[in-house]
Amino acid sequence: MLPAAAVFHLPWEISSGAVSEGESVRTFGRLACYQPEESRATLSAHHASKEHHVVIHTGYVEPFDPIIGAQYIVLGEIENSGGGCLAVRARVLNCVDGVNIALLQKAINEQRSFFREREQKQGDAAQHAHVT
Repeated sequence: MLPAAAVFHLPWEISSGAVSEGESVRTFGRLACYQPEESRATLSAHHASKEHHVVIHTGYVEPFDPIIGAQYIVLGEIENSGGGCLAVRARVLNCVDGVNIALLQKAINEQRSFFREREQKQGDAAQHAHVT
């Protein structure tokens, strides 16, 4: 059985714990550091004048040729990395340096809006069908 489709989560949503362990996610950030001996990288992103960090376990995507300071998109699952911290176990880690991050965030928000609207319409249709 295939895992559920990964939902885009903004880095500050992951670092604040707004996601559940085992959930498939997509996120992005600037590669702040890479520790090959621990198969661990850290992505960072700025939001509301605060820097947010997301720990990425890179064991599944190695060998990994890191470019410190470049933008990356990661696809993986949320796991507890100990001490109450969440991390992403990367299945895909791509360098996307040059991507307009503001436009990416706007696209993520538009997609969320579309899905909410679609779910609401489906819920309304199901409720209407149940009444008649």
